Amino acid sequence: MGVMKVGYFLSCEEYGPDDLVEQAVLAEQAGFSGLWISDHYHPWNDEQGQSPFVWSVIGAISQACSLPVTTAVTCPTVRQHPAIVAQAAATSAVLLGGRFILGVGTGEALNEHILGDPWPHAARRLEMLEEAVALIRELWTGEVVSHYGEHYTVDTARIYTRPDEPPPIYVSAFGPKALDLAARIGDGFMTTMPDGDSVAEFKRLKGDDRAPTMAGLKVAFADSAEEGLDHAHRLWANSGVPGELSQVLPSPQHFEQASTLVTRESTGESVVCGNDAGEHREAFTPFAQAGFDEVFVANMGPRWREMIEFYGQEVLPQVT
Repeated sequence: MGVMKVGYFLSCEEYGPDDLVEQAVLAEQAGFSGLWISDHYHPWNDEQGQSPFVWSVIGAISQACSLPVTTAVTCPTVRQHPAIVAQAAATSAVLLGGRFILGVGTGEALNEHILGDPWPHAARRLEMLEEAVALIRELWTGEVVSHYGEHYTVDTARIYTRPDEPPPIYVSAFGPKALDLAARIGDGFMTTMPDGDSVAEFKRLKGDDRAPTMAGLKVAFADSAEEGLDHAHRLWANSGVPGELSQVLPSPQHFEQASTLVTRESTGESVVCGNDAGEHREAFTPFAQAGFDEVFVANMGPRWREMIEFYGQEVLPQVT
């Protein structure tokens, strides 16, 4: 088990652009290793209340701090055409001096249905992602690209503003079919669970024990565990919605309805709440045991300034 790095997860669902940029700056000062940033059109529920355009926020972050940035995750298939994602990601990599990773996944209807396109079934979403990633990589060569595929058409497109090296592409995967695709088309693997079996299988499929892996988790920093749980359940009860519902429910209102079935107790079972340094440090142990290279931690609720400072003093020195 190697040394695991700890980054900070910027939640575009819960915070506006100014707060996200401030979080990035404070995370660098506190000693976090990098940044994850979510790419949404909607928050999961109205209580979260935000959803700034991720590429604008990345541009602002690039001028405010020097941490590497990874999208967690962009869906380059329905709402955003892969040719546009390719240009946005290339510009982000230039602004960040190459410190950029394009994290991609098959997305959720919550964000991707907004233009009225049908929401494809899971197998088709994987097909679309595979074609999209191949097209993005082709555009990053800087050549003139014309592409007439099953899902996407590009007509004499060329990306002029590019970094010296194309960004790595990491693929989010849940389940064996997605994991197989991640190993075939991705430079790295991303998830939100301390799933050691998936880490081992990804490395086996890649034929490389050093193939990079990342994970994310959420905590709710507060003066007490009860206050933290109040924030976690008020804002993120949707995390307890089971199965494929998270991929197919189309609106924040649907998630609010489904989240009424998630109990406060079940939220508390899966989230570190409060300000016990030992508990916060222990949350990283399953990810380290699973073999992840880097874990990105997000704060739920309004106490993020205190959380970042607390991590810099009480958590990062012990777990990295």
